[in-house]
Amino acid sequence: MPAPELTSVELFGGGGGLALAMHRGGFRHLLVNELEPRACETLRHNGGRGWPLVPGDVRGIDFTELAGRVDVVAGGVPCQPWSLGGAHRGAEDPRNLWPELFRCVRETRPRAVLAENVRGLLRRSFRPYYNYILGRLALPFERRVNGEDWRDHDRRLRKALAGSRTDPTERYDVFCLPVNAADYGVPQVRQRVFVVAFRRDLDLADWRPPEPTHSESALVRAQADGSYWSRHGLPPQPVPAPADGARLKPWRTLRDAIADLPEPPGPARVEHPDWLHHYGWPGARVYKGHTPNELDRPAKTVKAGVHGVPGGESVLRRDDGSIRYLTVREVARIMTFPDTWWLAGPRGEQMRQLGNAVPVALGEAMAHAVATALRAR
Repeated sequence: MPAPELTSVELFGGGGGLALAMHRGGFRHLLVNELEPRACETLRHNGGRGWPLVPGDVRGIDFTELAGRVDVVAGGVPCQPWSLGGAHRGAEDPRNLWPELFRCVRETRPRAVLAENVRGLLRRSFRPYYNYILGRLALPFERRVNGEDWRDHDRRLRKALAGSRTDPTERYDVFCLPVNAADYGVPQVRQRVFVVAFRRDLDLADWRPPEPTHSESALVRAQADGSYWSRHGLPPQPVPAPADGARLKPWRTLRDAIADLPEPPGPARVEHPDWLHHYGWPGARVYKGHTPNELDRPAKTVKAGVHGVPGGESVLRRDDGSIRYLTVREVARIMTFPDTWWLAGPRGEQMRQLGNAVPVALGEAMAHAVATALRAR
């Protein structure tokens, strides 16, 4: 028998990482929303006619016509209010769109919610608001009244959560999942947090999140026993073997991700005839606080910058010691997008979309785990 169809609403679609992951996880999008015009162009191009894109500000969308039809509300909630690279305004930032996700949940009554954000949301200074987020998701119908401070609302939520009278179709069991994308096959160290919630009437309070499939110790072991270097046709390099005996797959490295791509062609800014978005870019430098990515480690966290981002997130050190900027295609590989994924706009806009995206492989692991649980109910 074919698997039952599952449906989703995708908020804050961006460059399409989570939307593609949900699609691969077996979900049919009923609505995909995104504000930025270039990102909308990317979604429209790659989603074709199968993704019903609703461009514009999420605050202007009425979701009530989808009530009872949505299995999952998903979205990578904009991270700027919580990012280490931002202004750290948190709950007071006008870009805090968690309240819009809660509104979508109230209006559609999904069976589950899957949201992603930066790990900075767990910092001590933001932790009270993060706990408030979890409480609002657990009781999305316990609405905040006009003019009510979120702290007062939080106290009301805590009192309601301590009771047992809530209709199970209006209460959710919520899971907080801090993850490193590298542990799920993404060739990048990327610390993030997922919030997953299931409607209580589904009886999924004992749901288990997906287990990591890759580990750093397995990578070090593969380098120590020579299998890593042999796979890339390189001479062995002395690496101490780790004591950890866990039998997971090795972390994927930058070399694993891009080894089959040719060097970007010259002159700079001329795209390779056989590879989409694969072109060189001039001006790469190394200086204090701006060190390049190493080929035989996972890449640094891809950020929503272009080049010159502190830490050298978009600079690569070649085997001969020379450096260059990563191409857009290479960064897309690091984010585990397929090579056919087309990105709208100039290089800066393409890199911004990638830096803001959910890595496809990480999102897919979460999407499959949620889909498996829902199909069992």
